[in-house]
Amino acid sequence: MIFREAIIADIPQMQIIRNAVKENQLSNPDIVKDKDYECFLLENGKGWVCEIENLIVGFAIVDLVANNIWALFVDPEFENQGIGKQLHNLMLNWYFKQTQNPVWLGTAPGTRAADFYRFSGWKEIGTFGKEIKFEMTFKDWNNL
Repeated sequence: MIFREAIIADIPQMQIIRNAVKENQLSNPDIVKDKDYECFLLENGKGWVCEIENLIVGFAIVDLVANNIWALFVDPEFENQGIGKQLHNLMLNWYFKQTQNPVWLGTAPGTRAADFYRFSGWKEIGTFGKEIKFEMTFKDWNNL
């Protein structure tokens, strides 16, 4: 497994993973365009990928403008191997080196993702549409 910063050339494989997940699926896969990824990777934040034999199997993207986790997804065939946790930690370590602002995310209730965030120290702070809104503070991250 190789973990590295995401580049524009990774976007097609990230799109495949985003559309392959079993939970938190997009209602319309055409909603998220390649240019959305480009904006987050080049202007608003940063992303990371996990690569196995030149195949991207997971990715994470954080948005410094909105202080938001925009994406954290692992190909269903590669789940339960620690990839999501490693991407999560890389992303949050980088984020909190840039700012001490709390970071938030939304995920569907009753999902493994929601359990993952709770287990990883995120605090539920309300709702975001139909999703649970989670937050991680600089202090909480440094105390984990």
